[in-house]
Amino acid sequence: MEIKVLNTKGKDTGKKVKLNPLVFAIDPSDHAVYLDVKQHLANKRQGTHKSKERSEIVGSTRKIKKQKGTGTARAGNIKNPLFRGGGRVFGPKPRDYSQKVNKKVKRLARKSALSMKAKQKEIIVLENFELPEVKTSSYINILKALKIESKKSLLVLGEPNKNVYLSSRNLKNSEVITTSELNTYKILNAVSLILVENSISDIEGILS
Repeated sequence: MEIKVLNTKGKDTGKKVKLNPLVFAIDPSDHAVYLDVKQHLANKRQGTHKSKERSEIVGSTRKIKKQKGTGTARAGNIKNPLFRGGGRVFGPKPRDYSQKVNKKVKRLARKSALSMKAKQKEIIVLENFELPEVKTSSYINILKALKIESKKSLLVLGEPNKNVYLSSRNLKNSEVITTSELNTYKILNAVSLILVENSISDIEGILS
């Protein structure tokens, strides 16, 4: 599979890159993608939720009314979950939500996600570029030239670039990462996947 290389003005540079079919043209595994995305979202959960149960409420243990003869339900003390300010029944407790997915499955999931994007023609290859200064408008102009300013985009750099990262940080629908940060969720969450020319060899080296 060959894709033409564009410049920051959205024009064809005349160059083409050949994408490795073992990474960008495999038969996608939906189950591997599901497992990897589920793990990513689960691992983002802090798990710090907590509510107090009956035994943890600070209050009197005095029996507030006699057991029988009131015509209402029996009640022990003000910590009863049925009363306002009482403990919560089976409330949430701190827990670890992290899950484990094998490396081979995660690799298959990322290749499947990239293959889906390639099949849907949602991959853009951009020539290597630099921004002379941190300026959000400069990055927006690049997105406009590629005609994806209104879409959710993910730009993958071969190596860290501070100016590009800071210029895109304020944009809600755009994210800039390096190849080491690329995962299945981010690939599928973006409508347009922009691969800078020097990032392709890194991605193919990691996944092939």
